[in-house]
Amino acid sequence: MDAITLPIFNTQGKEVETIKLDSSVFDGTINEGVIYQAVCAYRANQRSGVAATKTRGEVSGGGKKPWKQKGTGRARHGSTRSPLWRHGGVVFGPHPRDYSYALPRKIKNLALKSSLNAKVKEGNFIILDSFSLEQPKTKEAAKVFMNLKLNSKTNKSHKTLLLVDKIDEKIRRALRNIGSLDIDLTGNAHAYEVISSRKLVITKDGLHALVKRLKA
Repeated sequence: MDAITLPIFNTQGKEVETIKLDSSVFDGTINEGVIYQAVCAYRANQRSGVAATKTRGEVSGGGKKPWKQKGTGRARHGSTRSPLWRHGGVVFGPHPRDYSYALPRKIKNLALKSSLNAKVKEGNFIILDSFSLEQPKTKEAAKVFMNLKLNSKTNKSHKTLLLVDKIDEKIRRALRNIGSLDIDLTGNAHAYEVISSRKLVITKDGLHALVKRLKA
């Protein structure tokens, strides 16, 4: 497959140059199976697993037999904390557990490659020459995405993911107030955040770092 060529924009939204994507990473292959595995693993790892119910042995009270075994005309019972009773214990209820599990590194990398290729195929992969602000203010940061036509009323509710190789803490604080934006380092990028975002914006240096990571 021939290398894919994409434009590179500056923060004013103007095209400044073009770049050929590395064909070993951006080969156009979208493996839906590994993306599914990566998404399931990520969501499972986010579960807190704290749901809990009490068995009849853990519910307070119920030590005394409610009435004698015979002669009352009622069914026999040994405890008021039986699962048959109101305020009794729960049978086979949930207990705290760990839902997390690990995926092989090759599968995670393949899922990330596939999700990146999906964004390129959709036309939702945008490359910035660099991300810098004259002043580290939310208003200035929002202007950059308006210049890239990513903050219009038609897609305001859709998430945009910004991937950078490194970021200044002042700029991070300016960006965190933009509700429709997620930001991450390319070293931490994963398939779930890429595939769940509507648009992917990545800096030129971030792209080089990401390709280097996936080729390692």
